[in-house]
Amino acid sequence: MSCRPAGLFVGLSTLDVIQLVDHVPDGNEKLTARDQVVAAGGPAANAAVAFAHLGGRATLLTAIGSHPLGVTVTADLERLGVRVVDLAADSVDPPPVSSVLVTASSGDRAVASTNATGYRLSAPAHLGDLVADCDVVELDGHHMELAVAAAHAARTAGRLTVLDGGSWKDGTEKLLPSVDVAVCSEDFRPPGTRTPVDTLRFLREHGVVRSAVSRGERPLVWAGPEGGGTVDVPAVRVADTLGAGDVLHGALCHHLALRGEVTSASFAEALRGAAVVASRACASFGTRAWMRYG
Repeated sequence: MSCRPAGLFVGLSTLDVIQLVDHVPDGNEKLTARDQVVAAGGPAANAAVAFAHLGGRATLLTAIGSHPLGVTVTADLERLGVRVVDLAADSVDPPPVSSVLVTASSGDRAVASTNATGYRLSAPAHLGDLVADCDVVELDGHHMELAVAAAHAARTAGRLTVLDGGSWKDGTEKLLPSVDVAVCSEDFRPPGTRTPVDTLRFLREHGVVRSAVSRGERPLVWAGPEGGGTVDVPAVRVADTLGAGDVLHGALCHHLALRGEVTSASFAEALRGAAVVASRACASFGTRAWMRYG
C-alpha cells in the first residue's frame, strides 16, 4: 500500500450557500447574515475534501454538470485537491443547491436542498479501473444505483467499503451486503429500529462487519465481530455543525486506508482520530475554515 492512500468517494455534490445568522427567520421575516460561505458541498464531496486535506489522493464520482454553478463546484473541489469524475458533465442544468442557515449561538444548522433528485446515474464503463486504483471506497447512498454498482465492484476487487449513513434511503438494503464499515448518524433509522443499538444490530444482520453510530457531542457507539464500545468526542466550542459528519467520514477513510487490515482495535482508533478532526471542523464557521488550522 502506498504511504499516500487513495480513496474513491461516490455520491452527492452540491453548491452550498451558508449564512451565519442570529436566528432562523420566521415566515415573511428578513434579516442580515453575520457572514457567508459559498462552497462545494454534499456528503461525498466534503468527505473527499477532508481525505485530500489529510494527505490522501481523493477521487469523487458524482454528478455536477456544465452549468456555471456546476463549473464553480468543480473548480472549488479541484482547487482542494479532489479529482472529479463528473457523470453529468454534459448537463446544462444547475447542480443541487443547498441553502444553509447556521445559528451563531449554537452552531445548529437548517438545510434545504434538492439533493440528488435531478439525476439517475448508471455506473461508468471504467468503474472497475476507478475502484482498482484506490484503497477505500466511500458511499453516501445519494445516487443509489451508482453506489450499489461501486460497492459490488469494490467487493469484487477486495477494496474496503465505507458507508456514510446520513439517513435511510430507498435501496439502502441492496447496498448493505457489500459494505464493510458503516458509520451512521442517529437519523439513520433502518426499518424497525429505534435506538443506536438497534441500528448496530440491524447492520450486523445485513452483512456489515463493523459499524458505528455518531451522536453529536456524545460518544460514538460502535460494534464489530469481537465486541464493541464507545469513543469519546473531544469537547469544543461549537461554531457550526454543518458537514461535521462528512469530515468524520473523510478522516475515518484516511485512517482506515493507512492501517490496512481493519480490526476492532484499529477501527476504534480510526474512529477516535476521525472524531478529533470532525470536532475541529465544528469549531469554526463554514466547511473549509478548519483546514486553515491544521
